[in-house]
This record gives sequence, C-alpha cells and structure tokens, in this order.
Amino acid sequence: MSNAAVDEPRNETFLDRIGIPQSLRWGFLGVLVFMTGNGTESNFISPHIEAVLGSPEKTVATIVALYSLAALIASYLSGALADLWGPRRVMTLGFVVWIVFEVLFLLSLQLGSMPLVAITYFLRGFGYPLFAFAFLVWINVVTPYSRNGVAVGWFYVMFTGGLPTLGSLFALGMIPAFGGSTGGETAAMTGSIGLVVIGFLIARFGVREPHANRRLAPVDESAAQVVTAGIRLTFQNKKIAMGFLVRLINTAPEFGMFVILPSVIADDLGWGQSAWLTMSVFVYATNILVNAVFGAVGDRWGWRRTVQWCGVFGSAVGLLLWWYVPHAVPAGSTWGFWVSVAAGCVFGCLLAGFVPMGAIMPALAPDHKGAAMAMYTTAAGGAAFLGTGVVALVLALGLGNVGVVWAFVILYGCAFVMVSFLDVPQDAKALREQAGAPQAAHQ
Repeated sequence: MSNAAVDEPRNETFLDRIGIPQSLRWGFLGVLVFMTGNGTESNFISPHIEAVLGSPEKTVATIVALYSLAALIASYLSGALADLWGPRRVMTLGFVVWIVFEVLFLLSLQLGSMPLVAITYFLRGFGYPLFAFAFLVWINVVTPYSRNGVAVGWFYVMFTGGLPTLGSLFALGMIPAFGGSTGGETAAMTGSIGLVVIGFLIARFGVREPHANRRLAPVDESAAQVVTAGIRLTFQNKKIAMGFLVRLINTAPEFGMFVILPSVIADDLGWGQSAWLTMSVFVYATNILVNAVFGAVGDRWGWRRTVQWCGVFGSAVGLLLWWYVPHAVPAGSTWGFWVSVAAGCVFGCLLAGFVPMGAIMPALAPDHKGAAMAMYTTAAGGAAFLGTGVVALVLALGLGNVGVVWAFVILYGCAFVMVSFLDVPQDAKALREQAGAPQAAHQ
C-alpha cells in the first residue's frame, strides 16, 4: 500500500487544510456515530454482567479480556483485509459482525447463560476494529504525508469522541430515562444498536472515494502473503516491533480503568454511577479536544519527541493523578469530585500525545505501509486486551487496584525507552530517498 496523495494536493478545501481529507469527510462522522454506539456500554458493562448473572468480578474480568482478545485479532485483520479487499468491504463486514452478535449478546444476558454471554461478547469484539481501523487505513492512503499526524489525530477525535465520551453521555441519559439499574442499562445497550446502524449508513453512502473497494496491496502478492505481511515485517524490522509495543501500551490503561474505576468512583468513594459517567465524559472530551492538536504538534515539533514526552511521560503522570487524587479528597464531596475530574482530564489530555504513532508506524516501513498499518491497528485493538488482561492478572495475584495502576506506570516506563529508537524523517521527499523509492504519483 502506498500513500497515494502527493505532498501538495491540488484544489484544497478548508477540510484538507486542517487535516481532514475532503473525500473522506463523511467517513469521519460515520466513525464518530458508530463508536458512540459501541462505547455506550464501556463504563458499565462489567458491573452489569456481574449484577445480571451474579458472577464474581474475576470471572467478568476474564469475559471482558476475551472480548478484548477478539478486538486484537480483528484489529490486525482490519489492516490486512483492507489491503486485500479495499477498506469499504472490511468496514461493512465489521458492521454486520457487530449487529449480529450484539443482538445475540443481549439475548444471552436475558437468558442468564454465562457460556452464551462469553461466546457472543467475544465474537462481537471482532466488529468495531474491522469498521474503525479499516477506515484508518483508508485515511493513510488518501492523506498527504506531511499531514499524516494531524489526520490520524482527527481520526482519534472521532474514535475517542464515541468510545467512551459520547457513548457515556448517551448512557447517562438513557439509563435513568428507562428506570435506572440493570433495566436502564439494557435499554441503553439496545438503543446503541440504532447509533451503530446510523454510523455505518453515513460512512457507507457518504464516502465516494476511488480506493473504497480497491485492492491496496501489490498485485503480485498472494492473499496469504498480504494477510501475513504485518507479522513477517514485525519479525524482520525491530523498529516496527517496538512501535507495535508502544502503541499497545498507549491506551491499555484506559481500558484497564474501565474495569476498576466504575466501582471505585461510584461505590467505594460514594459518588454514584452518574458521577462516574460524568467523569468519563469530561476526561475523554478533553482527549477529543486535543487529539488533532497533538497531531499538528507532532507534524511540527517532531513525531517521536511528541510521543515520548507528551504521550508516554505525560500519560504516566496523568494516570497517577487520576488514581490518587480521588483518594486524597473527601469521599463523596462535591468539590472533591470536581478536583478528581480535573486530575482525570490531565490523563485524557496527555493521552493524545500518542497520536503521532499513527504517522510513525508507516514511516518506519515506507515500502510496506499496509503491513505496518496492520500492526498499528493490531496494537490499537490489542490495547484493550492488554489493559483488561493486566487487570485480570494483577487482581488474580492479589495486588489489588493499586497494583493495577502501578503495573501500567511500569509499562509506560518501558514505552519511554522504546520510543527513543523510533525517530523517522518527517519530510516525504527525504523518506522516499531513504527508502530508495521513486516519487509517488497521485492516483
């Protein structure tokens, strides 16, 4: 896969200039609406399953970790299959998978069947990465190299805008409107199906771009070669392997906090479920506001430097603040809650410092961008598996929630070291010269 856009595209619109390819504008909106539906349950799914099935926390953590494993696998397939079939077909597949297994998951909860809940929730995990990350590959194809960072930033504005920000806001309105408790949560998840359908329809019929159903991989490569290219590249290129691990660590704490914080904020510290959902909205709304900003900062200040200091170091500090500040203020107090929200917003803001990784990964392998993006999307989806897996492991070891937080800080320390090796040219001409590649033509 090559980045089809030249460095100075003709007939630029305002959206092009701010980093959103005009031809993909409706796709960005579709991702936002789709991920809002997908993110509706993100901040109550663990306690919901516990309450409906009467399951212990460790068992539910395992179910959520299996869901995240499916997301990891699908995240790799989103890049590989987009190379093979074109991004639109992969997005459609993701939509169908999500709808079918969401319906079956909700029915399984009503039946009270633990095995069926585990199986259907696992399979639904394949849905959103195929939809969202296939579109991220599409962005990489269309966007001029010099604006890759900010374009990826806008993608994460939409992605994080839905999961968990607007999704939590939707839940915050739906749950009390339908009686609260598990009944209101079930109604919120049922309503989320409509959002996912609308998001898909916007992206499917709003985007008319030539690469939609076009094979992106070289024509002389077999299907098996295309699908396995990312894995082979990771073993052959140490920088790709390190970039994969850095992106994997990036948002792992976000998904880990979804497991441990709902009960801590709502129950242990006495602020209630609505306060936790409100906190989530503020924390990730902050992230939305600065995703594109950090993409632009990376394009100017340096992708690696932005990731290392703003993303890795900054997120580690923000995570510690988000955990320790709520425990330092009076439990249940109004002013303490808002101070805790502000601490969480520090984490949400600096988490956006990782945005330039979406530009670094394809630049690390300019002759195999499709394979590199497959590993990037794998890591993006795998972050959910790592985050929930760390929670399950640390809790099983008896180290408690504090142990979970410090495990993530240690992972950020590892990422800080690895990012030091990921410097790449940010000038498209220099990158082509380094790779020995000819001048890219506009397709």
